[in-house]
Amino acid sequence: RRIDFVLVYEDESKSASEKKGSVMRRRVSQMDEKLVYVKVHMPFEVLCTYAEVLHIKLPIQPNDLAPQSSAYNCFTHHFYPSEDVIAKEADFFTAPFQKDQLKCFWVKDREQFFTPAMRSRMAYYILSRAPYDVKGNVKKFGFNKLLDGGVYKAAYPLHDCRFNVKSKEPDCPNERFLLYNEWAHPKSFYKMQPLDLIRKYFGEKIGIYFAWLGFYTVMLTLAAAVGLGCFIYGYTTRETSTWSKEVCDPRIGGEIVMCPQCDEICPYWRLNTTCESSKRLCIFDNYGTLVFAIFMSVWVTLFLEFWKRYQAELEHDWDTVEFLQQEEQPRPEYEAKCIYERVNPVTQETEKVPYTACGKCMRVSCGIGTVLFWVLLIIASVVGVIVYRLAMFITFSSKLRSELYNRKELEPFKEYVTPQMATSITASIISFIIIMILNSVYEKVAIWITDFELPRTKTEYENSLTLKMFLFQFVNYYSSCFYIAFFKGKVVGYPGQPVYWLGSLRNEECDPGGCLTELTTQLSIIMTGKAIWNNIQEVLLPWVKNLMFRHCTQVGSEKVIPRWEQDYRLQPIGKLGLFYEYLEMVIQFGFVTLFVASFPLAPLLALFNNLCEIRVDAWKITTQFRRVVPEKAQDIGAWQPILQGVAILAVATNAAIIAFTSDMIPRLVYYWAFSVSPYSDGSDHTMTGYINSSLSVFNIADFKETIRPSEEITPYWFNNITTCRYRDFRHPPSHPNQYDFSIYHWHVIAAKLAFMIVVEHIVYFTKFMLSYMIPDVPEALKEQIKRERYLTQVILHETNIKHFKELMKPIADNLQNEIEEPELDLTL
Repeated sequence: RRIDFVLVYEDESKSASEKKGSVMRRRVSQMDEKLVYVKVHMPFEVLCTYAEVLHIKLPIQPNDLAPQSSAYNCFTHHFYPSEDVIAKEADFFTAPFQKDQLKCFWVKDREQFFTPAMRSRMAYYILSRAPYDVKGNVKKFGFNKLLDGGVYKAAYPLHDCRFNVKSKEPDCPNERFLLYNEWAHPKSFYKMQPLDLIRKYFGEKIGIYFAWLGFYTVMLTLAAAVGLGCFIYGYTTRETSTWSKEVCDPRIGGEIVMCPQCDEICPYWRLNTTCESSKRLCIFDNYGTLVFAIFMSVWVTLFLEFWKRYQAELEHDWDTVEFLQQEEQPRPEYEAKCIYERVNPVTQETEKVPYTACGKCMRVSCGIGTVLFWVLLIIASVVGVIVYRLAMFITFSSKLRSELYNRKELEPFKEYVTPQMATSITASIISFIIIMILNSVYEKVAIWITDFELPRTKTEYENSLTLKMFLFQFVNYYSSCFYIAFFKGKVVGYPGQPVYWLGSLRNEECDPGGCLTELTTQLSIIMTGKAIWNNIQEVLLPWVKNLMFRHCTQVGSEKVIPRWEQDYRLQPIGKLGLFYEYLEMVIQFGFVTLFVASFPLAPLLALFNNLCEIRVDAWKITTQFRRVVPEKAQDIGAWQPILQGVAILAVATNAAIIAFTSDMIPRLVYYWAFSVSPYSDGSDHTMTGYINSSLSVFNIADFKETIRPSEEITPYWFNNITTCRYRDFRHPPSHPNQYDFSIYHWHVIAAKLAFMIVVEHIVYFTKFMLSYMIPDVPEALKEQIKRERYLTQVILHETNIKHFKELMKPIADNLQNEIEEPELDLTL
């Protein structure tokens, strides 16, 4: 008989001597000798009962309508697995199963009528609600609690075969083997995913995840190509930029003496020492970045809208169009604590619930308070990293320069390594470590709070946990980036009157190349570190655990042990299933969209990561994990509104980065307003002289004694110099309003605000128009769904009438024989 589910427990009463007479001798550990495997089989009658309870849709007649064809099929069909290897699934008209109308359904073979995924799903439903202990009014049920308590070691449905060897059984479909060869194997990296087979083997929930990940990766190809073009444009023009030319020119940048960036221990320095930093900044801070940021705002709208259309097609193909929340059953944990009564507002019938209205409010308030506490904890950690930056910048300023200049082997790096860069890199690494630690701790807290809230269905549970985790992860991952982009270097005062943190730590300024360079560094470190960390967790750990488990059990070959024992040696998928996979991709989506104006290569890095992620996830769930319990799903759930929220926020963040973090707006203001009369002697718009106009003058005689650089660190070339320069738009010392903001400053502020308002409104209007013009469901698909729904009703109606005639025919024949009047016809 077919094995639909396996339960594993350890029998302590067994001894090694009981297995000495076994026909199949093999070397096993003592632990294996005590394991008992309970094979669960679902009879056909039980399957019919619970198929009706779970509203499972089953075929009633083959679908003879012509399938919808796409213009892209002529191109994409070359990348799909051959139909000779993976046969195309037959299409049927389906309807929710009803046990009393079994004859209406397409039952060719009772053993094959319910797929293995359906059988496993129904077995899981029964086992998760089976009672095992009753004490008074307290009723305990569900094998999940027994698993948590260690009564059962494992519970899982079986894989159909080994992943790398075909089964010799004639009835085995070898779907796992096909998935490994045509999907999970590295040789298939260029192939499209066999989504129908993935859905059939693992269920709709996993199928919709891989469909979304594949669609996201395909759309990233376009964004990565444009971002790479923007990067190449910046890289090729970095040498010819007027700004970088003036910085690197010994007659301009070499003659400009810059003010110290910290108190007492920081020396004066020449502007041309930041030549390489300026060239790096030109790679990302150019007009191509503005075009790319606007393009990405449109791209993210197209991605979300076309994903809705593709998702609608999958709902139709996978028969989840009418998958309603009412069909989803309550969680066993919810049912177990239903002790209060209330009147259902829909049915007006009395039903049991686990809490009163006041109790629910208390649970939700507790959850909100806990999340806010952890968000504040993250903000505190960010403040700690900022204090580290301020303290270490002073240390690097005093020691790093002397090390670079005094040690000849480090001399080639003196142009590239600055105190700001060293501080930024070390702070980024520390920030990443803090992010990983807080993630691991908060993860357990979020699960505990969601369990305490006691959501009714699994979908509600996952949506609640999703919101908590994403809010935390959003603050955790992005807070340092927001600080660098919008706060660092914005309130620093001027050399004679700097701004201090905690009364003694001078607020840090941006790198001489600009804060945009530091933001790029932060993003690259976090994205790369996150990808490496996730791959270690997802690939290396399960593989090592399985390797150690096989070594401990000392089994020489998988050919000599049954399927259920082979699967037991694999890793469990975890209670939350694909939650962490979605979370990882959505966090990456945030990096790709929120800060893309500072790092055009982010989509390219995400593309490379996703190409590996698809095959790694496929390899992992196909070869390293036990088979998951298939679950029904209509869409990606709460992640859809989260993606839409990130897309809306991305417009504002990218506009703000270009306006307030980059130097694009000050350059444009100088080019169009201050390079010509009345602010300049020239009559032609030019960028020549921008560096001089963007640096304010400070009289070194105005330094306070606690700020003035000491004579020991004063450079040898600093002779008879009375002024130094700093990045700001303020009046010179000789002006009546010395060191106050100049008219240039207010022009720049006005231009920045105008830029943000205009760009935001244009992009938001474009996004709204695209969303309005692109329907969520294609019109042809709507018509096809209506047609299929109508034909399904006709088929069910005709089948019921036919069945009714078969039941009434004997009665009609008897009446015809008993009635003598020939003109009365009772023929059915």
